Amino acid sequence: MSYPTETPSSGQTAADRTALRADCGSCFGLCCVALPFAASADFAIGKGAGEPCRNLRSDFRCGIHTRLREEGFKGCTVYDCFGAGQKVSQLTFEGRDWRRHPGTASEMFAVLPTMRHLHELLWYLTEGLTLPAARPVHGALRRALRETERLTHQSASELMELDVAAHRDSVNQLLLRTSELIRARIPGKKKNRRGADLIGADLRGADLRGANLRGACLIAADLTRADLTAADLIGADFRDADLSAADLREAIFLTQAQLAAAKGDAATRLPPSLTRPAHW
Repeated sequence: MSYPTETPSSGQTAADRTALRADCGSCFGLCCVALPFAASADFAIGKGAGEPCRNLRSDFRCGIHTRLREEGFKGCTVYDCFGAGQKVSQLTFEGRDWRRHPGTASEMFAVLPTMRHLHELLWYLTEGLTLPAARPVHGALRRALRETERLTHQSASELMELDVAAHRDSVNQLLLRTSELIRARIPGKKKNRRGADLIGADLRGADLRGANLRGACLIAADLTRADLTAADLIGADFRDADLSAADLREAIFLTQAQLAAAKGDAATRLPPSLTRPAHW
């Protein structure tokens, strides 16, 4: 995957969604090195930040990619960099990998989390521009998209100094307004379960249309046949949640990583931008 050497022009109105999907073949295995993880139900072993995973091959590919879950690395299957890995590898560091150029390693690993945050925001902003009900804020969404994309084209040192939390807070206010516009089209009173503890909750067949489920903890919740039309799902924790036959076609701000962490079946209805996880 290649990237332009210049920042996007002011006329750009939407990010390329293809560039917001992980392309491991264009990445230097950054998530397998930069990020720490502890031995747990999600990882068979633990490792520190900056330490290559024992399964990382010399070509930066995973040696057990096709059997990660069977080998005890479920956590790897639910991680999504939103295309940040290849952006850091091919644009920020111009194709210089950390093995042949060890002097780049510390900066490269430090930049990855910031770039991932920015790319996640690009995903949400791009989605907002596809939603007709959010038309009143499309202009603001485009401006935020251009600014966020501009930030991803900064140098490694600039990215390391970026106050990504402040930028995220600014964008989040716009995403909240987008969410309000989308959920307002659902008649009646909508459930507000933002940040709610719904671990193991029985939500079978629940009417969650237009619900605010931002940051809700839905670990192992049963959402079989639940209707999540226009539900705001930013940051909702779906680990081991059962989404069998649930309707997610018009849920907003849902990500592939959330689906990968959950359970589902052939009857689960998904947005066209996302794919059914292989383990369902």
